[in-house]
Amino acid sequence: MSLKALATSPLSGITVLVVVLAFLLRFYTKFDTAERLFSGEELALFNGSDEGLPILLGILGSVFDVTKGKSHYGSGGGYNHFAGRDASRAFVSGNFTGDGLTDSLRGLSSIEVKSIVEWRDFYHKSYKYVGKLVGRYYDSQGNPTKYLKGVETKAARGAQLLEKQKMEEAKQPSCNSRWSQDEGGEVWCDVGYPRLVQRPLEIALTGKMSKRCACFEDSQLDQPGLEVYEGCEHRATRCKV
Repeated sequence: MSLKALATSPLSGITVLVVVLAFLLRFYTKFDTAERLFSGEELALFNGSDEGLPILLGILGSVFDVTKGKSHYGSGGGYNHFAGRDASRAFVSGNFTGDGLTDSLRGLSSIEVKSIVEWRDFYHKSYKYVGKLVGRYYDSQGNPTKYLKGVETKAARGAQLLEKQKMEEAKQPSCNSRWSQDEGGEVWCDVGYPRLVQRPLEIALTGKMSKRCACFEDSQLDQPGLEVYEGCEHRATRCKV
């Protein structure tokens, strides 16, 4: 078929249209899936205040499109303080104002850092990942910084300590417990006697010492570090707290 015949053919317009659409679809798919690097100033534009732009948030330098959760992350939403920035620390601190809205995790415990990493994993599963924020966690080439590697190492250490704590505490059964506004709290043991004991790994996990209630049998009551609840008899199986 000659070029002139092809140009006047009724199918030529459809052919050209199909070719153009295929090219545009290929270009759009490539653009849409390309990983983008954001500066802090660029990310701030996607804070939900412009209806024509998607809503983005960062956590540990990873950026996600949370537009489908617009009622939560958009203007006036309960989570809008996360939009247009990386406020990683606020995911565990609960401080949503001023210095609390920062990506710095300085001073946080390993269990808190682990929780933030788990939040990042949640966003990977629930929302669209669109790129990286250049700064504390990724450099200008999009490579992880020493800070991100340190965070992930600390989170892994927290997971190991938490598992170790669970295994250690499983050796000594915990007390049953209940609380009501009218009667207050109560702990009891089906076998043995309730005692307060230190949780030695807690200082490494949370940065604070804490105690738990565990049940000890007669032959174990002479162990050091067992604390009888205040106001509770030495051989009582139930104690008010």
